[in-house]
Amino acid sequence: MCGRFYIPEDDSSEELQRIIDHLNRKKATPVKTGEVRPTDVAAVIANSKSLQPTPFAMKWGYSLADRRPLINARSETAEAKPLFRDGMQQRRCLIPASHYFEWQQLANKKVKNAIKPVNSTAMYMAGLYRFQNGVPEFIILTREPGESIRHIHDRMPVILPREALKDWMNLNYNASEVMRSAMLDMAFEAEMPAFA
Repeated sequence: MCGRFYIPEDDSSEELQRIIDHLNRKKATPVKTGEVRPTDVAAVIANSKSLQPTPFAMKWGYSLADRRPLINARSETAEAKPLFRDGMQQRRCLIPASHYFEWQQLANKKVKNAIKPVNSTAMYMAGLYRFQNGVPEFIILTREPGESIRHIHDRMPVILPREALKDWMNLNYNASEVMRSAMLDMAFEAEMPAFA
């Protein structure tokens, strides 16, 4: 699962800062930096009309009638579900971040863990997007966790290695096959106790 992720507010990751700067130059809808939560507008890489990967501002979560926003989808079953099938074939995206957060129950407190690929300053989570009433919305695909973080949670985002990013954006490639290259070697760091 992925319920929050982080984009540095400073220039600690030049790669992520270039994406934010690109959106700021376009005068797009302002994107959230720092801790990004569901329904926030975040930076997302999606194909332009000319099929070139380009940064866009999108809202995190599919809006569903009478429900909280749907923020994640199981990668193993997304292609079979009507809500995600078209996205798997035609509207894939990448969600850049430095890390994501997962909470772990320990004794009588919850611990917030910052999780990222080992030796990484930027990561790209595989996602899908759609337009709902003219508003672009994205979800993050999830999978079973890597062994190093299995004790924290039973799901994690699909995080693609650099060599698979172009393949994910190339709609001629099968989405399920590209996701087989997902990164599983994760590092985690416990943060302050969380009460929310």
